[in-house]
Amino acid sequence: MGIFKAYDIRGVYGQELTDDMFYKIARAYARFLGSPKKIVVARDIRPHSEPLFAAFARGLNDMGVDVIDIGHASTPMSYFANGTLHPDGSVMITASHNTKEWNGCKLCRANAVPISGANGIKDIERMVMEMDGSDMSVASPRGTITNVDVLADYARHVRTFEHMAKPLHVACDFANGMGICEAAAFKGSPLTYDGLFEEFDGAFPNHDANPLKTETLKDLQALVRANPGKYAFGVAFDGDADRAGFIDEKGEIIPMDFITALISEDLLQSNPGAACFYDLRSSKVADETIAAAGGKPMMSRVGHSFIKAQMRENDAIFAGELSGHYYFKANFTAESSSMATFALANIVSRSDKPLSELIAPLRKYSQSGEINSRVAGDPAEVLARVKATYAPTAERVFELDGVSVDNWSRDGWWCNVRMSNTEPLVRLNLEAKTPDLMAAKRDELLALIRA
Repeated sequence: MGIFKAYDIRGVYGQELTDDMFYKIARAYARFLGSPKKIVVARDIRPHSEPLFAAFARGLNDMGVDVIDIGHASTPMSYFANGTLHPDGSVMITASHNTKEWNGCKLCRANAVPISGANGIKDIERMVMEMDGSDMSVASPRGTITNVDVLADYARHVRTFEHMAKPLHVACDFANGMGICEAAAFKGSPLTYDGLFEEFDGAFPNHDANPLKTETLKDLQALVRANPGKYAFGVAFDGDADRAGFIDEKGEIIPMDFITALISEDLLQSNPGAACFYDLRSSKVADETIAAAGGKPMMSRVGHSFIKAQMRENDAIFAGELSGHYYFKANFTAESSSMATFALANIVSRSDKPLSELIAPLRKYSQSGEINSRVAGDPAEVLARVKATYAPTAERVFELDGVSVDNWSRDGWWCNVRMSNTEPLVRLNLEAKTPDLMAAKRDELLALIRA
């Protein structure tokens, strides 16, 4: 079915995603975990998150599983609840940055270990598809529902990450979503803020809750630019607040891999020699900055479940993804957009330079951005063609996620070509040491991809 994705379960509510389907997913999830005793369940503010919660909780209860209901929460809060309440797993009911028609859920095992298409979602899909009336027996006793409020504990947990040298004032665009919960951590700290769209509304009436779309940052940019000198920076949250986009004090958008580089550099001051991950689409400045700060730069494939697994395997303290996910060992190897905001505030507060000047040295290479190409044939054949073309002469070709060609040391460019997990698309990311070289190699790769 189309709702079972690579990293979560997601679809348009009332069409492929229904209350009845969610009830079945809950039963399959419980069966997949193998007789769990208690599960944390949270939800975002979308109106249909309420009936979906009721259906999921009923499915778990009918399987004899107790539900710990933490109510409306950000996705980072759900991970925190998983790590601190010691359940057998957790469920976050959300469609993240998708528009208001969508909903879904993110599933975890104990200790906030995600369940993805590679390690369980496909098994759960199969169980759901095989369900019939004989599978719908009700356990005796049924499970219970207990309400637990974790917001204050989560806020205190995040505030331990604050080490600011002086107070700062920032601008926040909550997009009427769950970033409002994340901002609870800022209250009582040296980080104060002015908020845009700071009222819960799952219809997202002002703009999409997706900081990857540059048009959704226009209100935040306008606020910062209308008040020169007032804000140290701006932050925009996505719908479930597991992603954040940042702008500097001038209202300029900061590339998310630059944020990865800065936060890594800061964390390495107190964790010398530690591993920090960046996803393989990131600029070379991420690798260079981590290494220069005395850390161990490590490249990850795209996707939160893969990144979290690699972080655990290498005891990494931090990872950043080009999509605006920032992962902290201190938050059970999971995202925390408020921790990322504090980390940036720590950096700016200790410097006599504004954020734009701290970022300026990182703007030294030319990037294509992610370019999508819809292909008529098998996307895997496109990747094979790229590999066959460059493998004989490239410094290095590797297949961590798609095909990466690294000619940086010799010719001054690198690229990654990978398939979309959900569409017949091939995605190109390319970087070069000069704009002219980037443009030439970009056009060369796109011609090869689209041939």
